Amino acid sequence: MSDKSSSPPDPAPRKPLTPAAQRALAEADERRKAAEAAAAQNAAERPKEYQGPKGPEPTRYGDWETKGIASDF
Repeated sequence: MSDKSSSPPDPAPRKPLTPAAQRALAEADERRKAAEAAAAQNAAERPKEYQGPKGPEPTRYGDWETKGIASDF
C-alpha cells in the first residue's frame, strides 16, 4: 500500500475579481443586510398570532397544512 493520503487535491486558484464584480458583490451584501434589518423590524412590529401556522406564511406559498393534511387553494 502507498502512503498517499486520500484527501482531495487542492482546488485551482481563482482568478482575481474585476472591479465591477467586486462592486456587485458589495451591493448584494448591502441589500442582503438591509433586507435582514427590515425583516427583523417587521417581525417586531407584527402582532402575536395565536393558533396560527408555524413557519413561513402559507398563503404566500400557495398551500395550507392542518393536522397533517395539506391543501392547495
